[in-house]
Amino acid sequence: MLAKAKECWEQEHEAREAEKSRYLAERIPALQTRGLSLSALQDLCRDLHAKVEVVDEERYDIEAKCLHNTREIKDLKLKVLDLRGKFKRPPLRRVRVSADAMLRALLGSKHKVSMDLRANLKSVKKEDTEKERPVEVGDWRKNVEAMSGMEGRKKMFDAAKSPTSQ
Repeated sequence: MLAKAKECWEQEHEAREAEKSRYLAERIPALQTRGLSLSALQDLCRDLHAKVEVVDEERYDIEAKCLHNTREIKDLKLKVLDLRGKFKRPPLRRVRVSADAMLRALLGSKHKVSMDLRANLKSVKKEDTEKERPVEVGDWRKNVEAMSGMEGRKKMFDAAKSPTSQ
């Protein structure tokens, strides 16, 4: 199969070369420089330089048009993306991977590194927060009735103000 593909590729390459040589022979006549005087050779060189300048100008114009068209295409693509709206990203799913598996994926299977991330953590004791602040259990309706109206708001204001003043 590879031999057949190589053979086809070589045939295409030869066909391209033949087409190129045929096109150049058709477009460019053979130069006859034998037996020409110095002034005739100089005239021939001037004519060839003039033709090269014309072709160079055409090439430059075509390049400028191509650059302009590519910029225009880029701007239009940006406009299409803006009109289409923002790209909606798919929701990411959580994947649970252990630290060992992650290191194995990053470093490859040849590295046998085990890492216990929890071994280096400090142990923290839970403090009893309930000892510091006593909880009063009472009837919630009394609290609502006491705080209703302007008097209740004044009590709340005074209560908030009093701890900072001490």
